[in-house]
Amino acid sequence: MWTPATRAQLARRVQPYATCLTDAEWVLVEPFLPAPVGTGRPRSWPMRLMVDAILYVLRTSCAWAHLPRDFPPPGTAHRWFLRLSRSGTFERLAHALTMADRERVGREASPTAAVLDAQSARPGGVGMKGARGHDAGKKVTGRKRHALVDTDGRLLLAAVSPASLHDSRGGAALLAMSRHPWPFLARCFAERAYTASRVAQASFVAVTIVGSAPGQKSFAVQPRRWVVERFFAWFGRCRRLARDHETTASSAVALFTLAATMILVRRLAQPL
Repeated sequence: MWTPATRAQLARRVQPYATCLTDAEWVLVEPFLPAPVGTGRPRSWPMRLMVDAILYVLRTSCAWAHLPRDFPPPGTAHRWFLRLSRSGTFERLAHALTMADRERVGREASPTAAVLDAQSARPGGVGMKGARGHDAGKKVTGRKRHALVDTDGRLLLAAVSPASLHDSRGGAALLAMSRHPWPFLARCFAERAYTASRVAQASFVAVTIVGSAPGQKSFAVQPRRWVVERFFAWFGRCRRLARDHETTASSAVALFTLAATMILVRRLAQPL
């Protein structure tokens, strides 16, 4: 609940920008970043400043070429973002912090239940490499973000596909991918779009469909499903995700994962 006390506790007073990592947050992120090599030309810019530049783009949605001069050159920051996204750095960070945050609240590190959903995103006026499609249900042309979260809203897996791909196909692929990183996942809650047999046959996870009550016409919060809806709503603060501004699907997944990871970084960095 937003009170004067909580606002003061969560206020971002980091200079020069509110998107910059605090010392406590940097302690959580630094072990997952590549260390300097012993040969070749040394780095001209510290890695912490490089991460701050990526977070600035994520939160403000500015173009890489419009980064303030306090950050590294735009080309350098963008190249490091591509290097980190292609190496799976953000996914490894999200996986580790999800387990750490679950243990912090007294739960098992690996979840046994999850919630599945998808979100269609309109393009941001850039050319997309690879296929894009039209979601007839949402009347959106672009890409679709598929997310698998635990029952508290922590991201477990994410993927991006053309918007024309049916939710059941994207969900089946995501559940099939969950076997290795989350081996104890046994149940998944989803909406009626995931009733197709391909979802149930995709993996060992049992799918429970949560739908509206018979005769319901007005809005009502759906059990379990509200968790993943809130998960998507959290990203309203990251303007880069308001539309799909990324040229490649890998960059879109990386920023989506990084946004979810930063929620955990700031949560775990809060003093007890």
